Amino acid sequence: MGNVADQQDIKREKILEAAYQQFLHYGYSKTTMNEIAGALSMSKALLYYYFPDKSQLYIAVTRKLADDYLKLLDDKLSRINDLKAAFVCQIDTHHDFIVNNYNFFDFIRLNEQSLPDTIWEIVEHIRQTEMALLGNAIKTDAEKGNISNVENPGEIVDLLLDALQGVRVGTMGYRKTTFPKKEHLEEIHRKRLLLVDIFIRGLKH
Repeated sequence: MGNVADQQDIKREKILEAAYQQFLHYGYSKTTMNEIAGALSMSKALLYYYFPDKSQLYIAVTRKLADDYLKLLDDKLSRINDLKAAFVCQIDTHHDFIVNNYNFFDFIRLNEQSLPDTIWEIVEHIRQTEMALLGNAIKTDAEKGNISNVENPGEIVDLLLDALQGVRVGTMGYRKTTFPKKEHLEEIHRKRLLLVDIFIRGLKH
């Protein structure tokens, strides 16, 4: 019984990887379930057994991408002992995550005003995990005596993440959509690094 479940998990992972590659190269709208099944040499009926429609498959891939990003961020932060380096790491890792997967996110970019709740739950999960990781970095630095004791590191990080979001919105000229165009990404990255430098200086004084 366990072997069957293991085989199903392996097949599901292969589906997610193949779907990711299709979405990444062709975007959501130009990718079909037929093409994903073809890339896997799998029948469409079997593909639909695992995922009832393209939107559910896209959400599953998005969730896996988010988990992979958070695991990578956690791993990087676990090897950093400097507070500013930790925040720079988050900004750099997040920037690379968006740049490397930009075409994949076309569904989110084009449907931002009507996204499924499940997508927003994934976004919130990312934010809450980032808050926890960066909050721990502040707490650790305070314990070392590098900064003054902070009673509410989670609220401090929440405020910073809001400010970083504001950088993105401001760079885009306060448009109705908040997912940046590709040409804005480097400017957003540069301004966020500047903001973090100011933020860390404030914590140390």
